[in-house]
Order: sequence, then C-alpha cells, then structure tokens
Amino acid sequence: MRQASGRFRPTDVRVRKALRLLPLPFCIAMSLAAQAAEDRPEDWRLCPIQDAVPAFADAQQPVGSAETRTEQPTDIEGDQLAGTEARPEFEGNVALRRGDQFLGTNKLTFDSDTGHYLADGSVRYQDSGMRLVADSAEGNQNTDTHNIQDVRYQLVSRRGNGGAEHIEMHGSQGALYGATYSTCPPDDRNWELRAQRIDIDTDAGTGVARNAILRVGKVPVLYVPWFPFPIDNRRRSGLLYPRISLSGRNGFDYRQPIYFNLAPNYDATLTPRLMTQRGFQLGAQFRYLTETGRGTLDFDYLPSDKLTERERDEETAEFLANGYSLDNRRSENRGHFRFTGQQDLFGSWEARANLNWISDPRYLEDFSNNIDGLSPYSVRSDIGVYGHGLYWDAGVMASHQQLADYTLRERALPHDRLPRAYVRWEQPFGRWLTAGLDAEAVRFYHPDKASGSRMDFKPFISMPLAGASWFMTPKLAWRYTGYRLDDELTARLGDDAPDRSLPIASLDAGLFFDREASIGGESYLHTLEPRLFYLRVPYRDQSGLPLFDTRPMTFSWGQLFRDNRYTGADRQTDANQLTLAVSTRLLRQSDGREKLSASLGQIRYFDESRVTVPGEVAVERGKSAWVADTSYAINDRWSIGASYQWDPKFRRKDLASVRTRYLIGDDGIVNLGYRYRRNLLEQVDFNFLYPLTPAWSMVGRYYYSLRDRQLLEGIAGLQWDSCCMAVRLVGRRYLRNREGELNNSIQLEIELKGLGSAGPDTEGRLRRAILGYYREDLYLVPPSQASGNDDDDQDDTSPDLMP
Repeated sequence: MRQASGRFRPTDVRVRKALRLLPLPFCIAMSLAAQAAEDRPEDWRLCPIQDAVPAFADAQQPVGSAETRTEQPTDIEGDQLAGTEARPEFEGNVALRRGDQFLGTNKLTFDSDTGHYLADGSVRYQDSGMRLVADSAEGNQNTDTHNIQDVRYQLVSRRGNGGAEHIEMHGSQGALYGATYSTCPPDDRNWELRAQRIDIDTDAGTGVARNAILRVGKVPVLYVPWFPFPIDNRRRSGLLYPRISLSGRNGFDYRQPIYFNLAPNYDATLTPRLMTQRGFQLGAQFRYLTETGRGTLDFDYLPSDKLTERERDEETAEFLANGYSLDNRRSENRGHFRFTGQQDLFGSWEARANLNWISDPRYLEDFSNNIDGLSPYSVRSDIGVYGHGLYWDAGVMASHQQLADYTLRERALPHDRLPRAYVRWEQPFGRWLTAGLDAEAVRFYHPDKASGSRMDFKPFISMPLAGASWFMTPKLAWRYTGYRLDDELTARLGDDAPDRSLPIASLDAGLFFDREASIGGESYLHTLEPRLFYLRVPYRDQSGLPLFDTRPMTFSWGQLFRDNRYTGADRQTDANQLTLAVSTRLLRQSDGREKLSASLGQIRYFDESRVTVPGEVAVERGKSAWVADTSYAINDRWSIGASYQWDPKFRRKDLASVRTRYLIGDDGIVNLGYRYRRNLLEQVDFNFLYPLTPAWSMVGRYYYSLRDRQLLEGIAGLQWDSCCMAVRLVGRRYLRNREGELNNSIQLEIELKGLGSAGPDTEGRLRRAILGYYREDLYLVPPSQASGNDDDDQDDTSPDLMP
C-alpha cells in the first residue's frame, strides 16, 4: 500500500475490526462509579465546571446510543496512510468515529494477519457516557487482549473522574491497577477512592476491589482489603450503606442492611441492628413485582428489649397511678409487621392491602421519632377490592384497628368495618343535567362495644349552569340511612332497625369580576369573587340512631360550602342557612404570581339546627363565626399569611394562625408560625436554614406548646456543603410521648456526593422540620409520619426491582 498525502477515509472491512477496542475503556469508570448514589439529585452548585478531561474539538456529535453502536457505520480519518495492505499504519490526527464513539491518536498500526494493534501517543476516547486520555493502547483482536497505559477519565452523564496506571483486559476478564475515583474537581480532592487493583468481569457485571482506601482530604478514613461490587445496573447481593446514630434511649445505634438479589422481580433485605441500651434487633424486608401487581413486606423483631426490663417498675407505678390498663405495658419481645401490596384483577378492578401489626401499644412510641402529631393512637389494617371508571368508583373492603396509645383502653378504638361496600357515581346527561349516587353498606364490629350494620343511600341530581363570569348549581338529593342492630343496641335504643330519610336541597352560585390594576408601577389582574351557598334540610329526629363513625367536623372555610357538618352517615344536619363569602386576589401579570389573596365568609342560620351528638351544643339561629384567610407577598422573598375565626355571638376568637416566611439568598429560609385553636392548642414554631458562607450553614427549630408549656421539638445543627462532599451534625431534643418525656439524640451524617452517605438520614429529618429546606418544597406540606419506624427507616435503600 503506497503512502498517501492529505486526509483519507478508508473503508476496508479489516480495518474496522480495530474498533472492537472502543467499548473497553468504559470499564474504568464503571468499576469505581457503579455505587454512585442515584436516588436523589445532587447539589453541584458549589462545584465549578472543571473538566478533568477537556472535550475533544475533533469529536463528532453523538449519534444513536450504546445499544445501536454495532449498527452504525465506521469512519476513519488521518493525515497519512502508510504500510502495507495487511499492516496499514495511520499517522497524524487519526480519528475513528462510530455512532456516539470517537477514538483519536497520533499513530495507529493494525496487523490484520495476527490481529495485533497499537495506538501510540495521545490516545483519546469519547462516547455518550465518558471521556478518557491515555499514553498508549496495545492489544490483539484475535486473542481479545488489551493493555492501556496511564489513563485519565471523566464521566459525562454524571459527575466523576479519576484514572488508572494501566488496564489489562482478556476477553470479559480484566484488571485495573492503581485506579482512582472521585466526584471532586482534580485540583480540589475533598475525597477520593483509591484501589491497588480492581478485577472486573464484564459478562457477570461484577468487580472486586483489593486494598481499597477512601481518603477524605489527605487522610485515609477507611481501608477495605477486599470487597465485591457491581459494575453495571444489574442488582447484586451484598452490603448496603450502614446507619449509625446516638440517642439517650437507644444508646449507640448501628444498622447494617444486607441485600439479597433473589430474582429479577423479587428481593429481600435483612437489617441487623445493634442498640447498646436496648439489645439486638433484626429487620427484614421482602419485595416483589409482577406484570399485574407489587408488594412489600416489612418485619422487625427485638427479643428481650432491655428498655422493658429497665423501666418495668416505673412503668407499672405510672399505670396504677393514672388508671391505665396494665395490658398496655411494654412486651418483653417487641415486633412490628407491615404488608402493603396491590394486584390487578380484571378490567378496572384491583386488590389492595395495607396490613399492620405491633406487639404492644407502646411500640410506636419507643421505635419512632415522630413529632408531627406524635404517634397515632391506633394502627389500622385494610384489605379490599376496588374499581373505577369514567363516571364511577366502587369497592368492597375490611378494616381493623389496633391500639397504639397506652393511655387509652381498647374501648376507645373505632369500630372495625367487617366488611364495607361503597359505590360513587356521577354522570352528566346532556349539557344541563348531572345525576349521581353515593351509597355505602357497612358492618361495624367492636369486641367491647355494641355493634350493628348500616346502609346509607344518597341519590342526587344537579343542574350545573355556568358562563364566562358566573356559575350556578342547584342540587337536590334524597338521603336514606337504615340499620340492623345487635341486642345490646336494640335494648338501649328501643328499635333493632331504625332508619332515617330526608331530602337535601342546595344552591351554589358565584360571580367572577376582574380588572386591570397598577401598583407601584407593576401591572396586576385584580379579581373579586363573591359566592353564595344556600342549604335547606328538614329536621328529622335522629336521637334513636346509633353513633358508629360520626362526629362534628372542625369548623373551617371548607365547611361553609358542605351539606353536612358531620363526618359519617349517622347524623345528617338539619339546615336552613345561607353562606355569604367573598374572595379577592392580585395576580402579577408579568409572571402570574399571586401578590395578595384574601377570603371572608360567614353562615347565616335562619333556623336553629336541632340535630346534635352527645356533648355538642346545638347551632342556634343567627350567625356563625367569621372565617377569614389572607396571604400577602411583601416582595419576592418575604411573605406573610393569617387565618382567623371570630364568633360574634360570644365575642371570642375560635382560631388564629399567623405564618411568615423569608427567603435568604439562594438556599436560606426562615419560617415563623403561631397556631391557636380554642380549648385545643396554642403553639409556636420557629425554624430556619441560615447560610453563613457558601459552604457553611446553620439549621434549627424551636417547636413549643404554649398551652402545655412543653417543648415539642428542638433542633440545632451545623452543616457543611462543599463541591462534592457534605457533613451534617444535628442535635435534637423531642417529645417522646404524651406524658411529656423528652429524648435527646445527636446525629452525624457524612455524604460523599456521587458515592453515598454514612450515618442517619439527617437530611430527611431536616426536610420535614424546615419547610423550604429544599426550595422546591416551599408549596408542599411536609410528609406525615404514621409508621412505626424511625425516621431513618423511611428511606428505601434497596435497588429498584425490574419488571
């Protein structure tokens, strides 16, 4: 083959074989980055964009994906072509391109007879996932052996960079020597993982690191002589990251999850847990996923809880002094079971289950760090079959309650529903008419209270009329409720089959006014939205009906427009009333943001409402409390809101709430709130995230009950967030039970971004305590905590199941 001058593009098929070496360098990145955390997006704002391997100017734009590489054509370019046809030599700006892959070098030699190749000088490789540079690459395509010297790489699809002294590959087997990995910039290594040698198997998707050292700064903090890990997305059995914490109740608390990949669609995780003040607990989780359903089973068991033995005498004395049931004391062996699952059946029907069990009524108190409302007083289990369609939904289910508050007795629990069937239907007929039905049949059961069955039937018809600036919806319903009662209730009420039927009429109407407004040079859309709601329900004597699941609703803005002030079907209020309400808003026209929102409403009772439940005061003729709610954005950083209820009849406030929020920079936030409800609560809540520097910030919360003169939760912490690493140290004092006992804990979490974190989930705890800890959560309500596990247990650290 004679020498050529200028650029050339040979297409000889024998030359294309050299392209088989292209996928090999990806093993470098995957071998160390495979355990990078992908559960939540990392915050890289403190990281300047510093490429460990700069982009190659002569690389093409990626075409296709890794899965379609073999279908893409290969192009080879270079300045000179020399050698023979059997042993061509490409020299000077050699570039090989295929799909998303690019390989550049100074000189490329390939022997088609022996299969030997040599890429020498400034070897550069790039694909859609990574870039790397090396001094040289040499190997043999026939024997599938390869050797790459002095490698530096950078991930493109996610953060990560590092290098290796050299790489040896033989088929699917290979080894990396002197390998490193980090998500930090090359000139600011806050942490780095180094391994003397990493053996990899690309067919099995596994790797084994030998003599691996994790360095934070220049200090080695962890040495592991040998550990296996995955190099691709296939799930592997092995250890997950441990959780370590310290609290006054549990002592030193260490959890080590062990993951078992049983099959592509089901797996298990065992979590041994050592608490120096409590004992050894074993937790287990089993998950399955099929084409038609999924489920998760969780189980925790702590034999011979030292807390039970340590506090037994004190607990017994407390129970006797307060009249609590001794059956509610802690068990010696503590445990918790939960199963959640769903299964598609046929058509639009599915089965769902949420089954829970705890060993004793103090389990949630002793194994949960709940503050948002403390532990629930009961644990409910549900199982049922549910269906839904365009205009309907229905279900048949059963529910059971278990006591979770040791201060109560079993009699305080709601009735079990064994079973309950319901159907809801609402369908338009033409343009002006809508018909519907709400129906329910329930069997109520309680071992310590009278029981019975109830059927509730409520058909209705409405005429929704609307225009561009108005709406009016007259509605007429008829409600029938009938019972079948057991002997105890029959003897008390004098009837084994009481019933009630009555019509319900309502009219809901409103207007929409808007106008252009200018305030401080800013253009706004100003709206005024008056609304009327009239309700007429005749009186029916309901004193002969039982009370299974019915109680008065808390008076609020939403109750101004409901046709019943009770939950459940055991009571239907009588009414001759009119709601007068008005709302107004200021919407900034430049971006649609709400500057001001205010609402005011009141019910006018034309007749006394005579239907009540025991202990309730009848609603007299006259006016209800005024309900007011307002929010105002002082500027883009500072907002304030308030809710207020004032009863003119008794000249007293029933509810008052004030809340304000101030945003500091791009990350900081301060929240201050005050809540009051007459005869129920009076609380203040102050929480903040205050940036000291771009890297350092303080967090805190002071949540206090003025009515009880009791701290509910106190948090003080310091966090450091660097380019590729974060450390959070949080001290917490929180209310442990309804008796006012407080618990203390100190939690330290170290997060290596792109690799994982060690320690308890302090970030999740702070996110629930400080609304706006993440800016995207500003308009969300913090998640409720109703499970019996610690906050740390809420995170599912297991890999995703594959369908």
